[in-house]
Amino acid sequence: MSQLYRITRAFQENGESEAPEISLEECKAYFASKPDFTYTTVFTVKGQTTMSIEGEFFMWSFGEAQIPFRHFQGDIYVSGTNKAVIPIMMEVAGDLRADVAEA
Repeated sequence: MSQLYRITRAFQENGESEAPEISLEECKAYFASKPDFTYTTVFTVKGQTTMSIEGEFFMWSFGEAQIPFRHFQGDIYVSGTNKAVIPIMMEVAGDLRADVAEA
């Protein structure tokens, strides 16, 4: 069973009424510096059928696998199906001064 994680700043206290979101522009700049990541606006899942999902995706290349980190409403979502993603997810969260939570 897959676990979905969220990289977020929602739990941070900064004296403001709302925690700052992780902006798409911030994500684009951050992931552009990472050689194993590419940006795309369509994520395609292939199997018995093919499904394409539109959105803001930063695809992490891990061997033959492409693992999507999806920016959505100020957070980044990623599946924990492949356990190799956990340390990368923690690195991204730390670099962006964010937390990891189950989604």
